[in-house]
Amino acid sequence: SADELRGMGFDTQDGRYTTPAPDEHMLGELFGDLAGEVRATCMKEGRLLPAYATQRKVAARFPGDDERQTRLREGLMALLDDVLFIEDPRRKGYFHPRIAPHSTHAYRRLDGERRAAFDRLYTDFFYHRHNRFWQESALRKLPVLLSATEMLTCGEDLGMIPDSVPETMHELQILSLEIQRMPKTPGELFADPAHYPYFSVCTTSTHDMNPLRAWWEEDRELTARFYHEALGIGGDVPYFCEPWICRRILDMHLNSPAMLTILPLQDWFSTDGELRYPDPAKERINVPAVARYYWRYRMHLPLEELLHKETFNESLHDMIACSGRR
Repeated sequence: SADELRGMGFDTQDGRYTTPAPDEHMLGELFGDLAGEVRATCMKEGRLLPAYATQRKVAARFPGDDERQTRLREGLMALLDDVLFIEDPRRKGYFHPRIAPHSTHAYRRLDGERRAAFDRLYTDFFYHRHNRFWQESALRKLPVLLSATEMLTCGEDLGMIPDSVPETMHELQILSLEIQRMPKTPGELFADPAHYPYFSVCTTSTHDMNPLRAWWEEDRELTARFYHEALGIGGDVPYFCEPWICRRILDMHLNSPAMLTILPLQDWFSTDGELRYPDPAKERINVPAVARYYWRYRMHLPLEELLHKETFNESLHDMIACSGRR
């Protein structure tokens, strides 16, 4: 509640912490040479005008794809995102901390004492305060869904999840989802597929992530650590995710103890230098942060043609057979 937050040093009464309050540095960082235009047309007394107060309104104001409209739209979207608390639309005077606040200007502007207070509040809210609520809600709703099908169920237990989730999934016999790039052990940079639990589904990525080859080119420093630490290979890091690297990564996953290993088709193709798609960036299915990013990925060759790719098919067959999953 607002009173609870006030007691922790966060007074939300004047919109502080709940509405964007950009300074000149932030406007320059977000808009560059368009900062003056934004200040003159979209703001009054340091706050956004009502016509630009929501992301939906901003999208309607700047629908075009030319450079200027795109910069204004994306900058205003980012500005609206720069808050620490969001008011509950159903209960006025109640708030919840925003997800991933640590990269915001609002968080960086906090003094050391308030920053520590916010960190404690954030951790308690997302990881402890509602544990019982989420568990009771799951035990009330999920059995009905599970009883409606004979299919084996897998839960997407990735990212920020309450402590009660693993226990609840185990009780309901729901398989966990294991992804090497999203380790569940605190302090780990990469999970080790050799240590995945049996009651899990093992994969290299979800539809919301880059497949292996595009991920390899995302962050060179992170890629280098993966190459040296997760793959255990010394020396210079290949600039591209070569077929032999992709094959090695897939072998790690196929040989994990997980009940099921389900790999994206793009990553299977990546093991064949002739068959893989030329542009790794075109293999991504979805970008959740981009509302206009359509699910446009399509396999780049017909099934009839794939059936005749004997070298690839035999390689795939052998990898699966050698892992004991055939």
